[in-house]
Amino acid sequence: MKRFLILILLLLTTLPVVCFGEDLRDTRLNSGLRSAEAYSYLLIEKAHKNSSAAAQLLKEAARESPDLPAVYFESAKTSFTLSPSGIFEGINYIFKGINACSRNFWSAFTMAGSLFFSAILSLVIAIAIIVITRFPCDIHLFIYDIAEVKYLLFVFILLIIISFISPFLFLAGMLVLLGLYMKKLDRIVVYLFLAFLVFSPLLFNAASLFVHTLSASRMKAIVEVNESKDNKYALATLKNRDDYASLFSYALALKREGHYDEAVTLYQKLLQRRVDPKVYVNLGNCYVGMGNMGEAIKHYLRAAEIKPLSSAYYNLSQISRELFDYTKGNEYFNQALEINREAVSDYRSIYSQNPNRIVVDETLSFGELWGLAMENAGNTSTFGASVLPAFFLSGAAMLLIILYFFLINSIKSKSYRCKRCGAIFCPQGEKPLAQNRMCRACYVSFIRLGELEAGERVAKLLSINKHQKKRRNIVKILSFLAPGVAQIYAGNILSGLFFLWPFIFFLFLPFTNAVFSWGGLFFAHSFYAWTALFFAGFVYIISNILTGQRMAKGWP
Repeated sequence: MKRFLILILLLLTTLPVVCFGEDLRDTRLNSGLRSAEAYSYLLIEKAHKNSSAAAQLLKEAARESPDLPAVYFESAKTSFTLSPSGIFEGINYIFKGINACSRNFWSAFTMAGSLFFSAILSLVIAIAIIVITRFPCDIHLFIYDIAEVKYLLFVFILLIIISFISPFLFLAGMLVLLGLYMKKLDRIVVYLFLAFLVFSPLLFNAASLFVHTLSASRMKAIVEVNESKDNKYALATLKNRDDYASLFSYALALKREGHYDEAVTLYQKLLQRRVDPKVYVNLGNCYVGMGNMGEAIKHYLRAAEIKPLSSAYYNLSQISRELFDYTKGNEYFNQALEINREAVSDYRSIYSQNPNRIVVDETLSFGELWGLAMENAGNTSTFGASVLPAFFLSGAAMLLIILYFFLINSIKSKSYRCKRCGAIFCPQGEKPLAQNRMCRACYVSFIRLGELEAGERVAKLLSINKHQKKRRNIVKILSFLAPGVAQIYAGNILSGLFFLWPFIFFLFLPFTNAVFSWGGLFFAHSFYAWTALFFAGFVYIISNILTGQRMAKGWP
């Protein structure tokens, strides 16, 4: 139902464009607007349903929204074939899409947000799977050691108490206990998760930034006007704001809508705060709209003195030609080309005898928009992951690091499972066998054959074989459930995490992407989603191939 309503809304908003496309495109360009993303997404949907006309529809979508990455990624899918030309064309469109991301703030921002949340959630879930997988095996070892090392009981009680602060600390506490029985290299996993909690205040702050920025009307208005998508929203939202970015964007929207006097007043106010060549360029553009070419040239020259902007020289060339000074016009035009040939080509593509098209505006850069986004963190939220502020998590994690380091260095003789039969034994009582992690019964059965009668030895070997067969069957099942879980079950924690974390990350990416793209039918980065699922499948296949090869050699 939601998708249907979105479709109806977009049809209603883009129906005039469909009927009078060229006239309305000129109208948008005359208002300084270069992107009609809703219409472009509609064209993408039409391309999905009409493969024969897909290429033409996508070209039109790119013309309507030249900075929309989704258009180029869809074109890559449409044009890709197994022929050399098809491969080259598909790759070319992918690079165009990546380049468009550097010009489209919301596409880049939502993608960054989905990557960030996928990375965090996938790590937490991977650690939870490690705890769930290893807990039934290793908790018996811990109980066995409590009888030998009495203070372990107090450690356990302490970990239970701090786990009430946050589910993250519960996972960390369980991981510390299980980490006592990990191999030396696998302990990196414990330290990795504890380090994650140490830096959790920064991570929560970043998460709050993404969430708050997406819902910030000021940020939306600033992006819309500076990326030439809309003026009306900026005029309604930024009117009473006094910060530099809002004033700059509001003045730009006023100028594009023909309110030159108001725009001039605001730009002069901005120059009192900061000498900015961008403001001088846009102020000159206001005077062009008012027909005062002398003032316009003066402000362009002032902008060029502060910083040689291609827009300043291009605008000077345009006004010089309008005043029939073609020598100066050509000179300024060549200077603009030397500074940024691509930008000049872009300027020429929208040229017309209109104040918003004969000269070009300066806008806030992509980097400046990101800088504004970084100011939108607001109050840091833990999103229900902790009953106390985030710095308590950080402090508790530091204490757990110290505690874990103390435990692995103070408990010299920890219990082990026999690698043959799975029985628990204490190396302190069976020191000669500890190095091979083999219990005495298995040692006698395999090494000291004379100490057992034939019947007893055969019975023991059958018991070991049954245990190993059961273990291998479990490994086979786990390997098909998710990559890395079989390795974790077999005791190779770090290598298991190496497969499990990327798999969950790629699996989650389409869902976090849909959330950050507002869950809309036309606003999700479908190319990213399908790419993520492809890599998830790749990790799954590679993990199972490697697991199968190892099992063929007798592992685990």
